[in-house]
Amino acid sequence: MKTQTPISVLPNTKPHYEILDGLRGVAAIMVVCFHIFEAYATSHLDQNINHGYLAVDFFFILSGFVIGYAYDDRWKTMKIKDFIKRRVIRLQPMVVMGAIIGAIMFYFQGCPVWDVSKVTILALFIATFINALLIPATPGTEIRGLGEMYPLNGPSWSLFFEYIGNILYALFIHRFSTKVLAWFVFLAGCGLSAFAIWGPYGDICAGFTMTGIEFMAGSLRLLFSFSAGLLLFRLFKPVNIKGAFWICSLSIVILLAVPRLGGAEHLWMNGLYDTVCFAMFFPLLVYLGASGKCTDKHTIRICNFLGEISYPLYMVHYPFIYLYYAWVKNEKLTFMQSFPGAAGVVIGSIILAYICLKFYDIPVRKYLVKRFLKPQKNS
Repeated sequence: MKTQTPISVLPNTKPHYEILDGLRGVAAIMVVCFHIFEAYATSHLDQNINHGYLAVDFFFILSGFVIGYAYDDRWKTMKIKDFIKRRVIRLQPMVVMGAIIGAIMFYFQGCPVWDVSKVTILALFIATFINALLIPATPGTEIRGLGEMYPLNGPSWSLFFEYIGNILYALFIHRFSTKVLAWFVFLAGCGLSAFAIWGPYGDICAGFTMTGIEFMAGSLRLLFSFSAGLLLFRLFKPVNIKGAFWICSLSIVILLAVPRLGGAEHLWMNGLYDTVCFAMFFPLLVYLGASGKCTDKHTIRICNFLGEISYPLYMVHYPFIYLYYAWVKNEKLTFMQSFPGAAGVVIGSIILAYICLKFYDIPVRKYLVKRFLKPQKNS
C-alpha cells in the first residue's frame, strides 16, 4: 500500500504512497501535452486534451491527502514555523529554477501574440526576481502582456495557491474536527460547482491572473480540492484493488482528454463535467491509488520515476511551451508540421526535469535541510 521511495530529503519523512506518486507524474505529463495544444486553440472550446487544466485540481487533492498523512499527527510536537520551513524547502527551489529558465529563454519567445523586444533587461530582471519569490504580478504590470501572475513561468500560479493552502492548513484547517472539515469541503464544493456550472467560462480553467474573478476561481479550486484531499485522508480505509496504478493512470488520461462538452450554447454542460471530475472522480482515483499496491518491480520503478520528476516537470516545461507557441505562430504551422517540435518539448522537458531533480533540486534541498531544520523525532 505504501512503501519507501528512493529519494527522501526531509528528515523523518514517512513512507510514500508509490502509486499516488506515479499518478502525479501521469497528470504532470498530461499537463505538458495540454499546454502543447494551446498553440492551436482559439478558445477553451476547441482545444485538444480539453480538460488538461483539471490536473491542477487533482494535484490539490493529492496535496491535501499527502499533507494530512505526513503532518496531521505531528502538531503536538511540531511548530507552525517548522512546518512552513519544510514546505518552503520542498517547493521553493524549483520555483526559482522555473523563473531562471523562463528568464533565459524570454527573448527567444517573440511572436505576434506578445512582443518581447520591447521589454528591457531591467524589467526582465525585476520580473525574474519577483517570480522567484512567488510574488504575483498584476495585470498591466507583467512583462508578457497576457495578464499572468507569473509571465516567465505561467504554472507558478498554482504554487502561489499551494502555499496559501499550506498556510491555511498550518494556521486553521489542521485544527478542524473531521465534521467541521466535512462542512468546509461541502461549502467550498458548492462554491466551485456554482462557478463551473453558472460561471462565465463553463469550466474552472481559471486562477492564473490577479483579476477578481480569476483569483476567486483559483481560491475556490484550492479550498475545495486541498480540503477534500485532507478529509479523504482522515476518512481513508483501504480496500483491496489489483492493478490500481494502471487503472487509475488510464482513467486520468481519459478524463483529461475528454473533448469540450456543450459548446458555446450550453456552457453549463462542460461545467457539470468539471464538477463531476473534481467532486467525484478525482477523490475516487486518489482513494483507489492509496489503497493499491505495487506488486512488481517494473511498476514500482515507473511509479518512483514519475513521482520524482512530476514536480520538476511541472515547473520547468512552460518556458519551452512559450517557445513552441511562438515558433508555431511565427511559421504558421499545423500540428502535424510541428509534431517533431512538440515531441521534443515533451521528451526534452522530462529529461530536463530529471537533470534538475538530480543535480539541483535534491542537493539544494539537502543543504537547506541541514541549514534550517533541526532533527525531530517522529510522532
